[in-house]
Amino acid sequence: MCGIAGIVNGEGGGVEAVTIHRMCQSIVHRGPDDEGIFVKDGAGLGVRRLSVIDLAGGHQPVFNEDKTVCVVYNGEIYNFLELRVELESRGHRFYTHTDTEVIVHLYEEMGRNCVQQLRGMFAFALYDTRNRRLLLARDRLGVKPLHYAFADGRLLFGSEIKSILAVAPELAIIHQSALWQYMYFGYIPDPATAFAPIQKLLPGHVLEFERGKVSIHKYWDLPEYSTHQPDSEEECLQELEHRLAEAVRIRLTADVPVGALLSGGTDSSTVVALMARASSRPVKTFSIGFQHADFNEAQYAKLVAERFATEHHELVLEPNVVETVESLTRSLEEPFGDSSMLPTYYISCLARQHVTVALSGDGGDETFAGYERYQIHLQRRNFQWIPEWAGDFYRKRLHRNLPSSVPGRNLAYSVSLPWVERYLEGVSLQAFDREMALLSDDFRATALGDADPMSPLRRYLDEAPGRDPLSRVLYLDTKTYLPGDILTKVDRMSMLTSLEVRVPILDHLFLEWVTGLPPEWKMRGGKQKYIFSKLAERVGVPKEVLNRPKQGFALPLCHWMRNELKALIMSVLLDSSTFQRGYFNPPGVRRLLDEHFQGRRDHSARIWRFLMFELWHRSFLANVGMMNAGAHADRAASLRGSG
Repeated sequence: MCGIAGIVNGEGGGVEAVTIHRMCQSIVHRGPDDEGIFVKDGAGLGVRRLSVIDLAGGHQPVFNEDKTVCVVYNGEIYNFLELRVELESRGHRFYTHTDTEVIVHLYEEMGRNCVQQLRGMFAFALYDTRNRRLLLARDRLGVKPLHYAFADGRLLFGSEIKSILAVAPELAIIHQSALWQYMYFGYIPDPATAFAPIQKLLPGHVLEFERGKVSIHKYWDLPEYSTHQPDSEEECLQELEHRLAEAVRIRLTADVPVGALLSGGTDSSTVVALMARASSRPVKTFSIGFQHADFNEAQYAKLVAERFATEHHELVLEPNVVETVESLTRSLEEPFGDSSMLPTYYISCLARQHVTVALSGDGGDETFAGYERYQIHLQRRNFQWIPEWAGDFYRKRLHRNLPSSVPGRNLAYSVSLPWVERYLEGVSLQAFDREMALLSDDFRATALGDADPMSPLRRYLDEAPGRDPLSRVLYLDTKTYLPGDILTKVDRMSMLTSLEVRVPILDHLFLEWVTGLPPEWKMRGGKQKYIFSKLAERVGVPKEVLNRPKQGFALPLCHWMRNELKALIMSVLLDSSTFQRGYFNPPGVRRLLDEHFQGRRDHSARIWRFLMFELWHRSFLANVGMMNAGAHADRAASLRGSG
């Protein structure tokens, strides 16, 4: 695992090694073991390396035989040994034992189509000196991040936005519509970022930069849903077990200690069960809990650890949550509204004390329909009998005239919507903003104009390679929520501690097979994750784990907000400078806080989202502003000196 960064000048100007070094220094946490830089003919590539395979000989950048192709790379390619054998049979000579080196030789054989052969998680930058061509590539699901910006004839890229801003702070131009999307969804969907000139390369895409021109190509997408029907449940379970066991097994390859993040839920417990089967030594497992009794899940993780005889490490926390929140927001390049970043960070800290690599159960909910919202969505399709004219009449005439205290008022609004709008409203802030006017009219006008804030999500529902409602929303979440929230959270929090996290459920071959299963294998008789739960039972996950309510890495957020975090929340969200920025509607925010702190409603998720936004504005964005001012001062001094 590493962090990459670089610049290619399409107009032939030079790139200095010191500039690439500055980009790399901003992401040292991603690769504390080594730094490598390549600079030639207007191209500069840099990498910070976390050594996992070929510890001594795996220095990057890595080259082909005549050093005309160079690559820097973040990730792991699990089929690299098979690829290496095939490439050597074609005459290619290798000088390392790393997975990185197969990329340059595959490129020589296949050009940009080399990514089709890679099985794993990756983001890489490859420079072809003969053609003066840069190739950027991101893995199929977006496990690894990759950002880029095209400015003044240059293509800048980096694993994190901060690498780009470290040398081009003038690109920190706020993207108002992206910030609106953050307010609605709690994250900024790809490809947008909080900064207008900077984009995320979409998962399953490659970017080529040659002769000053950028071209982007999709190389992978989820296949058609519901294409194969197993003859029996036993046949389905056998195939499911075989495929997931293989995905787990190939992710155990490393020259450093490997463990597992164990939440005590079905997904991570199943991964641990399959790890224990494939390992000759006890699996190292890690779990955390909180002293607040309702949120201490350590007991379930301990049951799993005992069942599979793991070397278990458990930490029950009473953290200084204010200090952690303020510290983490200084490192976030974009506002991020998922509060489970806290337990993800804490468990990563614990794991990194013992291992360098850890497997997780992420991706199971989007693959096997694990979120409660899927069940609610399907249940509310029973209201499809409501005529369109009746729904329009209620929303436009009746709803606004009903007092907010009328029971069922908001439910009636929801069921009056067409099913697509109903689902999108359920995953966004839209209903609360409509009821409480949380965001200002000026922000709405600036960010949206006449645009539809739901358009980034609606497009995926329209394009979904499946026609049944469940498959369509699974596709939507796999394209948006999974890379934008879940995988971003895991990448940023784990890499802050220099821990590599691998996600076997998101193995693309496994995922393609599961996608082809009809929806009744994923949700049946009101039971979410039907076939995956059967698999978990089959491999020995304790029944106490299987039968408990879903929580993931739970945390006592509501308790913290009404106690430890209350002073911070009130001082930040009610501060005059917060309102002067123009994003929030003061009466709406005050009402939100009043209802929460008086115990009338639990608004923890929305308050957290707003708190993280304002703290990001005060910390990361303020630091970028100072960098920009310093850059302007340096340029002015340079001009005075030259004059």
